[in-house]
Amino acid sequence: MSLATQLGYSEQDRLLIINCDDFGLSASFNEGIQQLLQARTVSSATVMLPCAYARAAASWSAANSQYDVGVHFTFTSEWDTYKWGPVTRNADVSSLVTKEGYFYADCQGFEQAASPSQVALELNHQIELALTLGMKPTHADSHMGSLYGLVTGRHFLLEVFDVCAHYGLPFRLPRFINPAQQEVVPQAVEPQLRALAQLADQKGVVLIDYLIGLPFESTEGETTDGFLQQLTDYLKKLKPGVSELIVHPSAPSAELSYFHRHAGKRIIEWEALQRPELQQFLQDEGIKLIGWRELQDVQRQNSKRTYPF
Repeated sequence: MSLATQLGYSEQDRLLIINCDDFGLSASFNEGIQQLLQARTVSSATVMLPCAYARAAASWSAANSQYDVGVHFTFTSEWDTYKWGPVTRNADVSSLVTKEGYFYADCQGFEQAASPSQVALELNHQIELALTLGMKPTHADSHMGSLYGLVTGRHFLLEVFDVCAHYGLPFRLPRFINPAQQEVVPQAVEPQLRALAQLADQKGVVLIDYLIGLPFESTEGETTDGFLQQLTDYLKKLKPGVSELIVHPSAPSAELSYFHRHAGKRIIEWEALQRPELQQFLQDEGIKLIGWRELQDVQRQNSKRTYPF
């Protein structure tokens, strides 16, 4: 049975989750993402628990549990002027950090150095911190894709699936590849995805069908109108099933410009996602906006486990 039919939709329905990554990164990200969630123009968000504004994001989620908010598993710290490290305080996670005590700036450094047992420990502690802050996470995903082994081939998805099975969290990993949308997930990784999807199934972890996203970096002369056109052109290529669109929107602020190399792009995404033209496009195309909580309900209904929350 397909994921769409398990969710109560037809085999031909095009279902879309729009997830705001990097909730908790900064005050401006928090402001922008909270506005989009409240307007219901996005489906969900995921919190970076190691970051400075994670407590504020998690507290907001705890007070507004009607919105789907999950955990953005974070093992990299990519900006030069703003750094973070593990939330684990009572155990050895030295393989996860540089000599400064921060996470590695890129996936390659993390993939080469990280101990799987220490990754598992930090995964658990990031979820436990979310629970301590009052959250009831609906799903999980991976900041910068660091857990997928995209650079060296050394992934940590065995640890991820065990943790997600224990806490009842569906996870961002595509089961299939849309040939028309290979910018995020290229056709070459299809055999690996097939094997990993089988492992997730064995663990009882629900996965999405497709993963999509536009370029993260800014381009010269990019505008909100141009981005919105690019986005709608891209969404026309959706296949039947459940697709997740990754976005990184932020409200404008001096804080954002201080540390983020692509601050303008983050504001453009935030503005575009508020446009009524986007909602009208989804309606005209028959694309249904759904949330991660629906996937979590399926995962938990299919399991005989008891969960910590």
